[in-house]
Amino acid sequence: MVFSSSIFLFWFLPAFLGAYYATPAKWRSYTITIGSYIFYGWWRIDMLFLLIAVTVWAWGCSKMIERSNIESKRKFWVGMGVTVALLTLGYYKYANLLLASLNSMFGIAGRDPVNFEYIILPIGISFFTFQAISYVIDVYRRDAEAAPLITLAAYSALFPQLIAGPVLRYKDLDDQFRSRTHTLEKFGEGTLRFAQGLAMKVVIADTVAPLVDASFAQESPQLLDAWLGALAYSIQIYFDFAGYSSMAIGLGLMMGFRFIENFDQPYSSLSITEFWRRWHISLSTWLRDYL
Repeated sequence: MVFSSSIFLFWFLPAFLGAYYATPAKWRSYTITIGSYIFYGWWRIDMLFLLIAVTVWAWGCSKMIERSNIESKRKFWVGMGVTVALLTLGYYKYANLLLASLNSMFGIAGRDPVNFEYIILPIGISFFTFQAISYVIDVYRRDAEAAPLITLAAYSALFPQLIAGPVLRYKDLDDQFRSRTHTLEKFGEGTLRFAQGLAMKVVIADTVAPLVDASFAQESPQLLDAWLGALAYSIQIYFDFAGYSSMAIGLGLMMGFRFIENFDQPYSSLSITEFWRRWHISLSTWLRDYL
């Protein structure tokens, strides 16, 4: 389920917002969690259990960190929390590549290849894994208190940013999960921001996508075709990513959350470093704070 699909715009989003605002404030984390699990499980229900497992593991490690007064034990549990999360991410992202490379080496050596079943990469695994890591580290650093399981589940699965970001640090949302405002002004701001992002995605990114596909499908493109394809791809990837980020921020505002901005005119950058800082602000901030 993607934000620009009819099923999201005309079924899921109205039903979720109706249920969200009908739920008493103290129970809204349950509504967020259930709604986000439906959103994520719509793709593949089996991958939903991976998201739940990562969440429960991070929650368990945070409780052990909070209960430990001995620094060595706190370091052990934060290390366990981060290591298991990274191993999970590495397995799903790189196992296929490693096994394929191993089979290539076996082929060169004249040995039989290893038979393996292709591992499907779960959608959004980088985002919910990075957020689980940030949560465990925030608790270890005492930047945030260990959250109730339902609060952590809502944070980990928060559907506006689950698929394409931005990457949210738990310490930035801790207070908002405890208490946040819901006003017509904020909801209207979120609706406008979502509509802007939707236009970026549908009107611009999706419109140039056929041109990109046609350009990249050519076996021997002419100079003009190559430059046209590169320009079209630059437009497509920017407005696709920026559009999703704007839609995520808008959806967050509709729910009372204020997320970090994720783009700051990256194509106006004067260096690669500046481009990276402007292109994916939340990721570069996450890497700076936790790597």
